[in-house]
Amino acid sequence: MGSKYTKRYTEEFKRDAIALVDSSGKTVTAVARELGISSGSLRGWYRKAKADRGEDQGGELTSAGRDELRRLRRENREQQQTIGILEKATAFFVKENDR
Repeated sequence: MGSKYTKRYTEEFKRDAIALVDSSGKTVTAVARELGISSGSLRGWYRKAKADRGEDQGGELTSAGRDELRRLRRENREQQQTIGILEKATAFFVKENDR
């Protein structure tokens, strides 16, 4: 959850800022300063865009890859909960059967 003071930027603004970095030949920090935004924010957007275009060599996940990872982690968590419930039910029925 972000702070109530956190600025939200539109996807269009982010795309334009990234395009400005690509086309201007200026550094991310210089472009961020011109736009009046955090260089860390612009750098994150730029890295994500490069990964989505397949240009990143650092092993950064694409947006689709991050979505898939999020989905798989959620599915794994649900399955672990199901396994826990089944283990408890098995223990309960074993106890009941021994009586």
